[in-house]
Amino acid sequence: MSKRKLSRQQQFRIRKVQDERLERARKKDAAIDEDTLGDAQRGLVVSHYGVTTEVESDNGERTRCHKRANLPALVTGDIVLWQPDDNGSGVITACEPRRSELGRPDTRGQMRPVAANVDRIIIVASPSPRTPANLIDRYLVAAAHHQIHPIIVLNKIDQLDQAPEMRDELDEYQQLGYETHALSAQTEAGMAEIRQLVAEGNSVFVGQSGVGKSSIIATLLPDEIIKVGDISEATGKGRHTTTTAKLYHIPGGGDLIDSPGIREFGLWHVDPDSLLAGFPELANSAGQCKFRDCHHQSEPGCAVRQAIEDGVLSQRRYESFVAIRESLDEVSMREEEK
Repeated sequence: MSKRKLSRQQQFRIRKVQDERLERARKKDAAIDEDTLGDAQRGLVVSHYGVTTEVESDNGERTRCHKRANLPALVTGDIVLWQPDDNGSGVITACEPRRSELGRPDTRGQMRPVAANVDRIIIVASPSPRTPANLIDRYLVAAAHHQIHPIIVLNKIDQLDQAPEMRDELDEYQQLGYETHALSAQTEAGMAEIRQLVAEGNSVFVGQSGVGKSSIIATLLPDEIIKVGDISEATGKGRHTTTTAKLYHIPGGGDLIDSPGIREFGLWHVDPDSLLAGFPELANSAGQCKFRDCHHQSEPGCAVRQAIEDGVLSQRRYESFVAIRESLDEVSMREEEK
């Protein structure tokens, strides 16, 4: 996925819309009578509905709220302070600092946060549609960049005959030190481990459309209505079923966020030199390279290349690293040319 360059007319329209929204928010703030607002209380952002945000109080009650114009964009998982008004709604007046956040690219290629205060990112893969290992690596890089604990889940193990090599890939990730699980949301094989996994903290499920994120969540939340998509016969890819991030409480403890389906994960916010954070086994060897600025490709004295030749490091993971780095370099060059 590449960034789409906007024309001057498109940029003008976007700025105009943003200015109009900001002006409306300022007028709304000015019209608020502070004397009519109740006491400030702590709340959790659980979803969005247009310009309003649904906030859940400590007692479990949910209220549609507008936010102050001087606040940044809020996302699911944010902890906020809000005050009720006389109309049954409320006003968000402050947002607590986020301990972590997960972002994804918008239609213009700009990164924007979609979930906050995430404890673990659960990367869902499947043999149908086949999840490329390179895409899993990109998720791992993003998780390392945001310092969020990643967990790899292989769903649809009852369909592994369509991509049996994925079992070896899962074993490879486990040998590298990543936490991995295999399950079938359809047959519920392995679901007991997932229930125990998400019983504490805040989890977010990510992955290609069609890999079964919503099916897993529907199994975890039998009392919720989770829209599950089918697979397009024309493209072999899943149809998007989730349009905005939403937080759910899991019976017995723990929360999870169902994030919008995405087919490619953008890493434009990651510096090419920081890429090794998502490849810790390569990073260990990189410290022994002859040159500190080694790109680990054709430079003399490269310890990473030597480890590949010696069979110590995975050739597949190395090729994935090079492919991702080249894509980041291309983005950097385009940015410099602007």
